[in-house]
Amino acid sequence: QVQLVESGGGSVQVGGTLRLSCAAAAFRFTISRNCMAWFRQAPGKEREGIAAINYSGRTTYTQSVKGRFTISSESTSTQNVLYLEMATLKPEDTATYYCAGTRRPERCLMLQRDAYEYWGQGTQVTVSS
Repeated sequence: QVQLVESGGGSVQVGGTLRLSCAAAAFRFTISRNCMAWFRQAPGKEREGIAAINYSGRTTYTQSVKGRFTISSESTSTQNVLYLEMATLKPEDTATYYCAGTRRPERCLMLQRDAYEYWGQGTQVTVSS
């Protein structure tokens, strides 16, 4: 079983930056060798995929975060982490952010919720003016 644990959420002012982390706790699940994504869900809205990365480092972003958010991963002998660097934050970025992963290469770089079988519990990001 793969456990994903997000951290780094919090409150930030408009225009600020924040970095989210997602650590994987599982035997033989190396984040950088699988396909991962970040999703977010605002109150009353559907969960939306915002960024994805595959095992070769290729990335894709939804239009609303392109140029502001960066997805990356780092897997070493001491850490196994997915990141989301967020800059120029806006009030509409307020949401619960989730990391997700899949072992299925045919689902890489998808931003659809049902493409991923592993999920974290979420971390709250609040952007205020």
